[in-house]
Amino acid sequence: MSLSGSKGRLNGITRELTLKWEDTKVSWRDLKAQEFEQHYLREMLIEMGKTMAALEKLDELLRKIRNDCE
Repeated sequence: MSLSGSKGRLNGITRELTLKWEDTKVSWRDLKAQEFEQHYLREMLIEMGKTMAALEKLDELLRKIRNDCE
C-alpha cells in the first residue's frame, strides 16, 4: 500500500471511529463514558492528528527525493 493510501485509510478509520463513538454516546452517558472519551478517545484522536501531520511531511520528503533522483 502506498503512503497516500495509508493516509487515506487512517483518515477513513478515524472518521468511522468518531461516528461510531457519537452513536455510542447516545446510550452510554455515565461517568465512565466521559472518562473513556477524555482519557482514551481524545488522546488517541490527538495522536492520530500528529500521525497524519507526520505522514504528510514524510510524503513531501519522499516526493522530493523521487524528483531529485529523476
